[in-house]
Amino acid sequence: MRRTRGRISLHKPILPMKPRVLIVDGHSMIFQWPDLTLQHAKRTAVARESLVRMLTGLQDNTDWNVTVVFDGNGVRPTEIKGNQGIQVFYSTADQTADSVIERLAAKYSDRYEVTVATDDLMESTTVASFGARSISAWQLREEIETAGRNLDERLRQLRRR
Repeated sequence: MRRTRGRISLHKPILPMKPRVLIVDGHSMIFQWPDLTLQHAKRTAVARESLVRMLTGLQDNTDWNVTVVFDGNGVRPTEIKGNQGIQVFYSTADQTADSVIERLAAKYSDRYEVTVATDDLMESTTVASFGARSISAWQLREEIETAGRNLDERLRQLRRR
């Protein structure tokens, strides 16, 4: 309840929405999507690039700010900000992508609406403890396809004008 001009209102105040952040477990998606699994069997980098391209399209056509995390083997974690604008992280040799994802979820859940795309149940449970929600690989794929269909429809409407 809140008071407005001497009256009591049962409506909740409208709060500004938090920016939406999507953190993607890169290898989890690659191994759940058959087309990327086939690419990965031939060349790992090609599968990663295909996933980054799909996620860039999602970011460009929705209100998501997208970050993808891959297992790496470097000495320190690396962040690559692609010219497309999504963030790409590689974990170090002594840590997993999961630990990077957990750290990001913990750090940003208070300021952002954080969603983690993973098929790892333990990961989903852990990020939920930080206030983030999780979606499966198939739910993410549907988000990507819906964003593509929405873009196609907007383009059709523009062409009719």
